[in-house]
Amino acid sequence: MPVNQTLSTYSDMAYATSVVVYILAMLLYFAEFSRGRVATVARSREAALVGAGGDSDATSTPVVGHVPAPEKRPMAERLGGMAVAMTLLGAVVHFASLLLRGLATGRVPWGNMYEFGSAICLAAVVAWLVVLFRQTRTARRDATPSQLRGLGGFLMLPVVVLLFLSGTVLYAQAAPLIPALQSYWIVIHVAAAIISSGVFVFAGVASLLYLVRCRYENNPLKMVKVGSRLPTSQALDRVAYRATVIIFPVWTFAIVAGAIWAEAAWGRFWGWDPKETCSFVAWVVYAAYLHARATAGWRGVRAAWINILGLAVMIFNLFFVNIVVAGLHSYAGL
Repeated sequence: MPVNQTLSTYSDMAYATSVVVYILAMLLYFAEFSRGRVATVARSREAALVGAGGDSDATSTPVVGHVPAPEKRPMAERLGGMAVAMTLLGAVVHFASLLLRGLATGRVPWGNMYEFGSAICLAAVVAWLVVLFRQTRTARRDATPSQLRGLGGFLMLPVVVLLFLSGTVLYAQAAPLIPALQSYWIVIHVAAAIISSGVFVFAGVASLLYLVRCRYENNPLKMVKVGSRLPTSQALDRVAYRATVIIFPVWTFAIVAGAIWAEAAWGRFWGWDPKETCSFVAWVVYAAYLHARATAGWRGVRAAWINILGLAVMIFNLFFVNIVVAGLHSYAGL
């Protein structure tokens, strides 16, 4: 099938637009993060004044016919709301870029490293939006303020970096799939790998911030500017664990599906190809993390380090193995 160059051009334009929108979202997240502690202190002082009876006269004797003015949202919360809206807009435009690339080539839009990296970033952003949506519903039910938005800027940073690398160093022109990838297994196996990798990136960032928060809680005098504004260590640990435990079966399925595809393409299920080996190492590391997270002596900081090691293996597998090491999985398109 010939490539539709018009749709390919629109795809590239949507990709560049999504990067710009993500950058704006990241800046808004960090703006909220920088003002978060100030807003928290202000709310605490206001609550203390009310508790001490500072507004007792105004509240005990309401004025007839007086309509109280609506409470003004703090600037930090408004910035956070704009950041979430920009993230959602960026995800929509990002999805459009992948959809247009697929329509332009008549295939799934993850046939080379440029497309693969883009899809992983979209998976990470969608995972983040799902967590925010679930937390917003919980906050409304429990009447508690949002806590996890502080993760936003730190997640968008690696997403923006990876998208920049994918759109420059790893960029590949729209083209049909090479013969080795022309199989229905690319829809099943690679899609599972993309979703798993994106969620693992999100979980790894949460574990990194968990370590920063724990260091602040153990010694508040250090890293006060960063650690004090992060979500609680319990919240970060819980998010990292839940994301990993949910996506680990999908990663397992991706490896199994890859083995089945390898048997159909190369006549063997497993040949210790560099990509296969590194994927298996990542599986072992994440299995160790889940085991450590359930073991009393390894919960907390030790388990978080294992999760971060898993993220490092995934990044190594994504870049070094696909680009530098020669193997049967060398389909970078560079």
